[in-house]
Amino acid sequence: MSAARLSADQARRLALHAQGLLGAAPSGRPPRRVDAMLRRVGAVQLDTISVLARSHELAAYARLGPVGRAAVETAYWGSGRAFEYWAHAACVVPIESWPWFTARRRRYRAGLQLWRPAEAQARGEVLARLRDLGPVTAGDLGGARGGGPWWDWSPMKVAAEQLLAEGEVVCVERRGWRRVYDLAERAIPAELLAREPGDEECAAALCGLACASMGVATLADITDYYRLGRLGRLGREFVAAGVAGAGLVPVQVEGWPQAAYVHPASLAALESPPRGRHRTTLLSPFDSLIWFRPRAERIFGFKPRLELYVPKAQRVHGYFSMPLLAGGRLEGHADPAREGRTLVARRVAVAAPRLEAMAAALVEAASWVGCDAVAVEAVDPAPLRRPLEAALRQVA
Repeated sequence: MSAARLSADQARRLALHAQGLLGAAPSGRPPRRVDAMLRRVGAVQLDTISVLARSHELAAYARLGPVGRAAVETAYWGSGRAFEYWAHAACVVPIESWPWFTARRRRYRAGLQLWRPAEAQARGEVLARLRDLGPVTAGDLGGARGGGPWWDWSPMKVAAEQLLAEGEVVCVERRGWRRVYDLAERAIPAELLAREPGDEECAAALCGLACASMGVATLADITDYYRLGRLGRLGREFVAAGVAGAGLVPVQVEGWPQAAYVHPASLAALESPPRGRHRTTLLSPFDSLIWFRPRAERIFGFKPRLELYVPKAQRVHGYFSMPLLAGGRLEGHADPAREGRTLVARRVAVAAPRLEAMAAALVEAASWVGCDAVAVEAVDPAPLRRPLEAALRQVA
């Protein structure tokens, strides 16, 4: 039986629909729940950088519109509906996915190190303090930093993070931006904690979740979504077993040199590609739609740039360049900052047909973070600066 064929446009729509960015509720209606959004995308990446907001907030905003930031925090932490783990990167993950990371936790228990070897004494102290004191932060354990440069963790922090990777310790709450560590046996529901699926079952679950969250995906896409390559030399076998175990259906996508797959639950969408309202929004550079740069370029013909760690003088797109999603396409980007109650777009790249969309995205983002004005600095191409400013006045 030959593989089903998808046009490039069908693949793009499937990807957007799977990520909750196509078919969004019209403005004015109550937003969908943040926890439902989290289950849909499977994982939301965390990052310390906060420009307009932190990346985990931006992921919810991109899909739900100006949902209250308190609702985002409540859905992620303290609700019992999510936990933190090394999924794609450091991520918030739906609580029901806890069993499927068992294979990864086994690797850490068998000797895989998250950062550097944890001292046995520190491991024992962390567990003892958690038993005696209840949930604690790294500060409660004596501090996170070891006195050196960034990522120079203290022995207690190294031990806590290694125990988290192994599944003895878990984070289901934050205080401010500080992880709160707790014993998994106390924080994870007993029925989930008791499940210890084998590697093949974990592989099928994670590959199935990844494919469903992407709509249509290549093996490389599936591998990257939950960073299954972290399993070392076993990663390729793990993904191959997972694709077979999840019953993923092979498809051919126009213009894609690699074979692709869809989840069985998505097969109906092949007959009638998703339709609905597109979100017009700025995306975090850590958004799951564009995590894997080769995939973003393959689907949208747009390669997101991440210049956070590029020296300022060498940046082309800006410190926190956010792609513009409009009409189901990535067309343009903006590098925002906040100065008092003004959102300043330090660098904007936009084509003339997307001026109104860029203006709308900037104004909505400004309102969401409590700004009442938008200013632009550099615009590419330069002649579009005045038309963009006019569009901003009109939208505002």
